[in-house]
Amino acid sequence: MSGIKEIRTKIKSVQSTKKITRAMEMVAASKMRKAQERMQSSRPYADKVRKIAFHLMQSDPEYSHPYLIKRDMKAVGIILISTDKGLCGGLNTNVSRIILSKIKEFSSRGISVQTTAFGAKGLSLLTRIDSNLVSQEINLGDIPDLDKLLGSIKVQLDDYKNGKIDALYVVMNKFINTMVQEPVFLKLLPLPSNLEDPYQIGINNLDSGYKLENKYNWDYIYEPSKKDVINDLLQRYVEGLLYQAVAENMASEHSARMVAMKAASDNAQKVISELQMIYNKTRQSSITKEISEIVSGSAVI
Repeated sequence: MSGIKEIRTKIKSVQSTKKITRAMEMVAASKMRKAQERMQSSRPYADKVRKIAFHLMQSDPEYSHPYLIKRDMKAVGIILISTDKGLCGGLNTNVSRIILSKIKEFSSRGISVQTTAFGAKGLSLLTRIDSNLVSQEINLGDIPDLDKLLGSIKVQLDDYKNGKIDALYVVMNKFINTMVQEPVFLKLLPLPSNLEDPYQIGINNLDSGYKLENKYNWDYIYEPSKKDVINDLLQRYVEGLLYQAVAENMASEHSARMVAMKAASDNAQKVISELQMIYNKTRQSSITKEISEIVSGSAVI
């Protein structure tokens, strides 16, 4: 009977786990829909800012913003965007694998690397490998807050302006659909001269994608000056790109967690079915043994 009791206890334990994973799956599904809406709603803003900045630069080709000037790479910055919590499949593992390989690649070329971590999982990794961590932000919540991110972003942007780094990259999970989240390594700075959208560029093809075209002669009235307007627009554009990266990663996180929890619930149900079969067989065997003992005892009498 001890075996039957142990199996019954195990079944109850797995059933409790299934209830938890099922609840987490439903919560992740609800958050995923909201995260997708936020991600999609932020894209038109960045696209419009990019187009206006491109038109302004076309009207004044002599001025070149520091974000557009290419330099010989001696030092680079990398922003790692991860999650604060686990239980989301291989989401964090994929971006961790990319940043580790890129740090190794840059180091082999004699290029120093400084890093920024968004999310507790990324911070744990960068601290563990003793990277040159210059800024961090954790406890991002379920809604990306640009004001909260600006402090960490500003450290890398100021270092780029001051010449401490010659390029800025971001590692994040790009949301493709509910089942697919692609880990990508994107170059944010320097910006291409045509302000090509980095999110339209594949991970292995950094030289092609969506390109802007200037089909019209734009005539703007500037206040206070053309240079100040372009500087402010490009600053907002880069901040918008990083906000978009965080929004994409959050949508990927909730999608991956929903899928992972659904798989866990399905596996729990399989384990329960197997345990119930073992329980029934064990109980049947015990009953058969008792009947045999009773029959044998009555035969002796």
